[in-house]
Amino acid sequence: MSLETIIAICEWLFLLYLLGLMAGYLMLDLVAAVHLRSYMEERALANLPHGYTGFEPQISVLVPAYNEEATIAASVRSLLQLSYSEFEIIVVNDGATDHTLEVLIEEFALVAFPEAYDRRIPTKPIRTVYHSTAHRNLRVIDKENGGKADALNAGINLSRYPLFCGIDADSILQRDSLQLVVQPFLDDPHTVACGGTVRIANGCEVTNGFLTKVGLPTNLLALFQIVEYLRAFLFGRLGWSPINAMLIISGAFGLFHKHTVIGIGGYRHDTIGEDMELVVRLHRHLRLAGKPYRITFTPDPVCWTEAPEDFKTLKHQRVRWQRGLCESLSNNLDLLCHPKGGTVGWLAFPFMVVFEWLGPAIEIFGYVFVTFGFIAGFVSFNTWLILLLASISMGILLSVSAFFLEEISFHVYPKPKHMALLFLGAILENFGYRQLNSVWKLIGLYQWIRGKKAAWGAMTRKAAWQTR
Repeated sequence: MSLETIIAICEWLFLLYLLGLMAGYLMLDLVAAVHLRSYMEERALANLPHGYTGFEPQISVLVPAYNEEATIAASVRSLLQLSYSEFEIIVVNDGATDHTLEVLIEEFALVAFPEAYDRRIPTKPIRTVYHSTAHRNLRVIDKENGGKADALNAGINLSRYPLFCGIDADSILQRDSLQLVVQPFLDDPHTVACGGTVRIANGCEVTNGFLTKVGLPTNLLALFQIVEYLRAFLFGRLGWSPINAMLIISGAFGLFHKHTVIGIGGYRHDTIGEDMELVVRLHRHLRLAGKPYRITFTPDPVCWTEAPEDFKTLKHQRVRWQRGLCESLSNNLDLLCHPKGGTVGWLAFPFMVVFEWLGPAIEIFGYVFVTFGFIAGFVSFNTWLILLLASISMGILLSVSAFFLEEISFHVYPKPKHMALLFLGAILENFGYRQLNSVWKLIGLYQWIRGKKAAWGAMTRKAAWQTR
């Protein structure tokens, strides 16, 4: 085979990869748009006054916390204001080395309370269980450090209710979030998990744990992440959900059927992406066992979280996410094209393998190959330009379509200035930022291949959006 033939094959493979990626995401976009329209019609009466029926399932809200002294008090105050008939809040202090526990004790009048519990999932030892004397539905678990998965498992062990909602300690839930995220469990008794939308809190204002003003950040990295989150949730999750093939529920906000999760062993300790791994494992166990189930996404319950505003923190986050994705898929490869795999095993899993797991390597190799080839003279200018324009145009199309889905449905950012900035961000992120993300994902893929031990890294919390 001649060098010219090899070069031509590489060019066509990269182009076919881009076209396949575009076709896949456009199909998701179309499914999401159709589903979102019917969803909004069904929820048209949701804003009318209504009371509780008394039949809502009780929910345990689990908040794993490690060195979250800057945001933990506001997060818990936000949770205490949730509109729901019966829920409890369990904050799990996972051996924090800062003043997280002291802040909780002072803010919520905690006292130590001896409590017996069923250790259904093994965890690191629990030191003390605290009850709040000011809020009857608030407890705090102080335990030895074991990681986020271990903290969530400890919360599951001490939880009292049939559903649990895991959220990040730096997050703010809107007051009606539990009412909205529980709806799929009421609509379909086979529902075992449901995710809500995660939005960026940078640029917003939160007073006493309640979101009082929606805004946009002045930091360009945070603005780009708003566009990313819109794209991920409004047609990524929403596209896979109707066909029961959604593989990711964000650890920042997800509702689960407790006994189903306990039945598969809870969260795994040996993965850094415990949230995605749990969802993929639920699919694998329930699909291969032939049990009816639903894992779904509902877009209007919202969790607000702080996004990184510096390159170092953002890089650590994205490398970690890619490591988590690699571990989640590799640990559950039995689901891939299994005879009982259904849509998740034959559509979503292969899509994630090709375009998310291996995609960063293919994409970066394609960029380097055509650019070096153009400089060296064995790739024509027309070929280089076509491939470059195809890649950038695809990204712009997907980002702008997510922006328009947001505007015609929820319209969270009401000011014309907001819309203009988001539209501009949807375009500009494709000129360097998206490619940089691919490099970080490639680093995560390389670290996973090498077997390098995963580390969370420090997440810098500015909490500038909080006021008291």
